[in-house]
Amino acid sequence: MPARIERPLSPHMQAYRWTLTMTLSIVHRATGIALYFGMLLLAWWLIAVGAGPGAYATVQAFTGSWIGKLIVFGYTWSLMHHLLSGIRHFVWDLGYGFGTADREWLSWAALIGGIVLTVLLWVAAFALGGGR
Repeated sequence: MPARIERPLSPHMQAYRWTLTMTLSIVHRATGIALYFGMLLLAWWLIAVGAGPGAYATVQAFTGSWIGKLIVFGYTWSLMHHLLSGIRHFVWDLGYGFGTADREWLSWAALIGGIVLTVLLWVAAFALGGGR
C-alpha cells in the first residue's frame, strides 16, 4: 500500500503566490462591510437634519472634528474603492480582463483610482467651502 501524502484537501493560501488581485478581492469585501457602518453615519446625519438645529449641530461638531473627518475620509475612500473594484468585477463578469497583464492593470487602476478619486472629491469639497 502506498504511503499517504499529507496535503490540504483543497487549495489553501499557502499553495498560491500572494497577488495584488487576491489582496484587492479581500479589500473589496472589507470596503463593503465598511460601507454598511458608514451608512450609520449617514443615517445619523439625515435624522439630525430632520430633528432640528441642535441635533444637526451635534453631528456637524462630530464630523468637523479630526476623528470625524478621518472617518468620513475613510468612508469616502471605501465608497470610491468599492465602486472601482465593482467595475473591475463587472468587466470580469463580461468575460474580459483575465490575462495576467489585464488583471494587474485592472487591480492597479482600482487601487490608485480609488485613492485619486477620494483626494479629488475632498479637494473639491474644501474648495467649495464644504470642509470648513
